[in-house]
Amino acid sequence: MKFQKFVFAASAAALLAGCQGKESASNEADEFVIQGKIENATASQVYLAELGEQQFIPRDTAELEKDGSFKFKGNITEPTFYRISLDQQNGVMLVLDSGKIKLNADAKDLNGSVKIEGSEESVLFQQLNKLVNENRMKQMELEQRFNQAMQNGQEEEAEKIRQEYMAMQKETKKFLAQHPASIASAFGTASLIDPLNDFAFADSMANLYSQNIPNSKYTKMLNERLKPLRSTAIGQMAPDISLPSPDGGTQSLSALRGKYVLIDFWASWCGPCRVENPNVVKMYNKYKGKGFEIFGVSLDQSREKWLAAIEKDKLTWPHVSDLKGWESSAAQLYNVTAIPQTVLVDPQGKIIAKGLRGAELEAKLATLLQ
Repeated sequence: MKFQKFVFAASAAALLAGCQGKESASNEADEFVIQGKIENATASQVYLAELGEQQFIPRDTAELEKDGSFKFKGNITEPTFYRISLDQQNGVMLVLDSGKIKLNADAKDLNGSVKIEGSEESVLFQQLNKLVNENRMKQMELEQRFNQAMQNGQEEEAEKIRQEYMAMQKETKKFLAQHPASIASAFGTASLIDPLNDFAFADSMANLYSQNIPNSKYTKMLNERLKPLRSTAIGQMAPDISLPSPDGGTQSLSALRGKYVLIDFWASWCGPCRVENPNVVKMYNKYKGKGFEIFGVSLDQSREKWLAAIEKDKLTWPHVSDLKGWESSAAQLYNVTAIPQTVLVDPQGKIIAKGLRGAELEAKLATLLQ
C-alpha cells in the first residue's frame, strides 16, 4: 500500500530458512552433517552457499549420486542461514548448526516438497516462509483492490481492504512473537517488520532476542536496524526539519509548535501518495482551524513537478523539499524508506503516532481535537 525504497533484508526474507536456536558459548567450530536426497534431479552436483550481507557466498559442492543422494560435512562457529541448490541460484534454505540434518525434496518443486529433520529451526522457518509467501500473494491482490477503490472514491471499501491488510500483518507478528528464542524469528522480525511503523513491536522482540539469543548475528542485525530509529520513536521529541519552501524561503517544523502537526512524506511521482491526497485535503479542510496543521515533506528531485503537484492536488498546507529524492535530509533523519509516510506530532513537539492514514488518522484527530 506504499511506494517502497528497496531494502535488501526485506526482499531476502522470502528465500531464507532457519536453524537451531542454541548458541555456542565460544567461537569454537562445531561439526555439522547434511545428508539429503533430491528426487528427479538431472544435475550432477549440489551446491552449498552461505547467506552473506548482500549475497550468497559459495561454500561447498557435493556429488549428486544416481539415486539423488548427497552429503555435506564441515564445521561452523554459529547457527547461520545457508542455501542448498542445484543451479547455484534458487534452492532450499536452512540454517546450519552443529549436528546432523536430513533433507529430502523433489527437484520439480524444491521448496514445495522439502522435508527437513534434525533441525527444529529449519522446520520453523519453512512454516514462516510458507506464511510469508501466501501473504505476499494476498498483499498484491489487496493493493490492487485498494488502489482501485481509492480511484473510484470508495473510501469505506478502501478502509475495509486496509483492515484486511492489517489483519494479515498480525498473522506474521503473532508467529514471530510465539518464538522469542528463535533465530528464524529474529531474522524474520528484522526482515519482515517495518520498524518505522511498528517500532514498539520490533523493539519488544529485539529485547526478547537480546535476552534469549544475544550473540546471534540476527539479533545484532535487528538491533542495528532499530538503533537509528530510537530518536524518532513514539514518545520522543520530533527532530526539527528546516528546508526550502516553494516560495524560495525556508520553513521549519518547529515553527508550527502549538498545533498538532502531521508530517507527510510524499512525492509527485508517488502514485499511492497522489491517490491519497484528495482524502488528505478533505481531512485538512475539516480540522485546519481546530489546532491542526500538515507539514508536507517531498522526496521530489524536480522543483517544477513538485510545485505542479502541489497546485494540481490543491495542497494548501506548508511544504518543504531539498529536492534530493530518497536522499532527502528529512527522510534520512526520520528513516523513511516508504511513502506515503506520516508522523503525528503533538503541540509540544512530541511524536505521538506514526503511519496513520485515512479513517484511522481522522479518528485519531477527532479524539485529539474534540
